[in-house]
Amino acid sequence: MSVLTSVFANVNPTGVLGAIKCDASGCFWNNSLLTGKLAAATWETILMTFWSTLLAGIFGLLLGLVLVACAPGGLLRNSPISKAVYSVLGFIVNFGRSVPYVILFFALIELTRLLVGTALGWKAAVPSLAISAAPFFARLVEANLLGIDAGKVEAAKMSGASTLQIMFGVQVREALPQLILSLTNTCIAIIAYGTMAGVLGTGGIGALAMNYGYTRQMTDVTIVTVVVIYVLIQIVQMMGNMLSRLVDHR
Repeated sequence: MSVLTSVFANVNPTGVLGAIKCDASGCFWNNSLLTGKLAAATWETILMTFWSTLLAGIFGLLLGLVLVACAPGGLLRNSPISKAVYSVLGFIVNFGRSVPYVILFFALIELTRLLVGTALGWKAAVPSLAISAAPFFARLVEANLLGIDAGKVEAAKMSGASTLQIMFGVQVREALPQLILSLTNTCIAIIAYGTMAGVLGTGGIGALAMNYGYTRQMTDVTIVTVVVIYVLIQIVQMMGNMLSRLVDHR
């Protein structure tokens, strides 16, 4: 056994570094667990992220549009109930953003069972992830829409455009590059929360890291799961940046 192999065997006497083993022929790494479970766990994380981001994007966009429309100076400022709607929605959004995800996950278990039929597996993470991320995205939408040149909105109103036409044809269209970047940030946050949800029994990369990386002290599993999460986030960020540039008509 070489000096390097001998030293490595001494610091890894019981395999605490996972499937890295040393013998007289040297050190080697072979973890069948990763080849057998990593792809499935990654796919579960991708699925829960996709559906959660889609739902959070839809409801967050609608919330943001209504918030901006009902705000002082907004499209619906003359409506008799605009102030009440703005106050109620503002409270709901702020409250939703303030609740820690773990608490929200447990608080919504019965709703999750009602919607997806189970409290385990990647599908069980989707309702809580979407509900947690929607208020966050709504505030980003609000900020993006408020950054639009007010003259473009006034011009659309003077041309006779309806409120919905202004919302989607002017506000959303003008803010689309920023909205895509905001949704990208929301998706990345969902990946992080989805990994946390895996520890709570919803599967995915987080469950793999918890059940094997931490519980069984397989450090190589922990390292690989961190790398996979990093790669997923990099891909999401690159796609978001690319789409934002493609729709930017300025």
